[in-house]
Amino acid sequence: MAVTLPEPVRELVDGKNFATVATLDADGGPQTSVVWVGLDDGDLVFSATEDRLKVRNLRRDPRASVSITDAENPYRHTQLRGTVTITPDPGKTLPKALSHKYLGQDPPPEGDEVERVIVRLRVERIAGNVR
Repeated sequence: MAVTLPEPVRELVDGKNFATVATLDADGGPQTSVVWVGLDDGDLVFSATEDRLKVRNLRRDPRASVSITDAENPYRHTQLRGTVTITPDPGKTLPKALSHKYLGQDPPPEGDEVERVIVRLRVERIAGNVR
């Protein structure tokens, strides 16, 4: 069951804070990736290319954990757990939006052969210190 993100957690996601996504490799071992994140309709979202290990892991097992630490105060952090859905992003709209959020500019151009996806985390559990 999805949970609503409290305002302090939303502030962390909305800030220019990097997130670490944890997935499970085929052998059950952990795999982590640092990503830019955003919010869309109450869900945490990030962009990836179809060929990334995290995408392959999430297609096999959609459970994920995402940790976000406040860049200004590392004692302020959250961990979001849940399941993901993966949808195509043929217009590459999410990486553009996230690049503007984090850098204030368009991302470098990618060739048409690069397949972008939107990974959407439906948050089911929240932990951390976000006071």
